[in-house]
Amino acid sequence: MSSPVPVVPPAQRAPRTLVPDDYFGPQPTSASALPDPVPLLENLTRCVIEILAGARELEQIGRWVDEDVYRHLLKRVVLASRARSVKNQAVARPVFTIGSTHVCSPRDGVIEATVTVRGRARSRAVALRLEGLDSRWRATAIHVL
Repeated sequence: MSSPVPVVPPAQRAPRTLVPDDYFGPQPTSASALPDPVPLLENLTRCVIEILAGARELEQIGRWVDEDVYRHLLKRVVLASRARSVKNQAVARPVFTIGSTHVCSPRDGVIEATVTVRGRARSRAVALRLEGLDSRWRATAIHVL
């Protein structure tokens, strides 16, 4: 037989603490309430390649990426800039074309995609994860392979 649970009067209960992020943090948005993600995927890919080449500023995509992605890209930008300065290379706009885009949705409001980028010397793939937050798509992961 189990013992009864003691009842604590309201005056003796510890006050419940509310976390502001529960109410004011990013709110998930269903994919049905969001626009087609393919144009954003291709534009983000184009921007990321140009940012890493030094031809575009990282701040230009700050609105479309979350904080972790921004910090990761910032580290890559710094490393790429150092590599260019060691080799005495000038900043040049990269010449490339966007190839195929493969999109899948593991759950509602989440898009995972790969975008193929064809340059003069080689082809690359960019893997992206978009999540519907606050009524718009935001990139929560971007990896240039």
